[in-house]
Amino acid sequence: MADLGETVDLDEFADGARSFYADPYPVYDALRRRGALHHVRTPGPGPREELWLIVGHEASRAAFTDPRLVKSPPWGFDDALIGRHLLFADPPEHGRLRSLVTREFTPRRVAGLAPRIQKITDELLDDMVPRGSADLIAVLAFPLPLIVICELLGVPDIDRERFRRMSTQVVAPTSVDEESSVYVELAEFLDALIEDKRASDPADDLLSALIRTTAEDGDRLSPDELRAMAFLLLVAGHETTVNLIGNGVRALLSHPEQLAALRADMSLLDGAVEEMLRYDGPVETATHRFAAEPVEIDGRVIPAGAPVLIGIGSADRDPGRFAEPDRFDIRRDARGHMAFGHGIHFCLGAPLARIEGRTAIRSLLTRCPGLTLSDAPNAWLPGLLMRGTRTLPVHW
Repeated sequence: MADLGETVDLDEFADGARSFYADPYPVYDALRRRGALHHVRTPGPGPREELWLIVGHEASRAAFTDPRLVKSPPWGFDDALIGRHLLFADPPEHGRLRSLVTREFTPRRVAGLAPRIQKITDELLDDMVPRGSADLIAVLAFPLPLIVICELLGVPDIDRERFRRMSTQVVAPTSVDEESSVYVELAEFLDALIEDKRASDPADDLLSALIRTTAEDGDRLSPDELRAMAFLLLVAGHETTVNLIGNGVRALLSHPEQLAALRADMSLLDGAVEEMLRYDGPVETATHRFAAEPVEIDGRVIPAGAPVLIGIGSADRDPGRFAEPDRFDIRRDARGHMAFGHGIHFCLGAPLARIEGRTAIRSLLTRCPGLTLSDAPNAWLPGLLMRGTRTLPVHW
């Protein structure tokens, strides 16, 4: 086995004045200066792991397309509850699953959602604006993408608070036991939903289409694959957008000159959303990969079978790729950011997230001209997967 060398405890490596979660970027900067690959201990609270972390834009981009870094663990994957979805699949299985989904989850279907996304946004703001203050996550950033993805999939009205609890435990678990029980609960919910769809008259929603879709060679999604795909679309299909909106609004309100520039010229909005994704994106590290064989990066060797994370947040703050990367600049050319990943696992829902983000931020700034951050402290999501806060108090 390769020598692991120094193991960096990310909690201890962070500045004691601020937690790692509040501002991980100085830690990533310090790690980049030491090299592209580090053996780290993930921060608490919640389950802690020791794994390999890749930092920096060039190394991360290469890792995303390195066939030696696979998504399926070498010892096998326990998919008894949810099933195997795209984030756990490697070629050729990944290509088969993705092609079946993209037959139905088309750019045309996504583009056709724009008027409905605007209507949902307007209704949420109609309820929010008279209050004068609110938790923006609870009243806009969370319900908007959840309503959209539920309508897209054909999920009937669900208990939003219950689903928020389940979804947050999946992407930012606080304990192993709680995470396991949530997967059981979600699996039961999805099985019942799919069974209802099969027993109902054919509908025009995405989940019904995935149940019916058949490739030219007759291939179809199995029941386990359907459950796994519904899980991926439902959870990943809204959690990333929650934090795109939350992090983006927080960045704008923390930089008054950039906020004023966007208010003065809404043609900057598309570029502003890309800069929000680069500057403080919703996904901090990509989901786990595993070394199928020993992999050398920047003079260090990842042992075969070891878990690996690709640091998206570090890559998008790399001064070797973006000048003055810690500066939030909505006029910046942010192309090349990796907020949605890179390579064959590039986020399937990126176009939908962009439409939702642009619609929410444009409408919010139009309806709330005096929008400012409140002073209440933020509770940051634990774990290295999602970057965001549980609340975002604002007033106007």
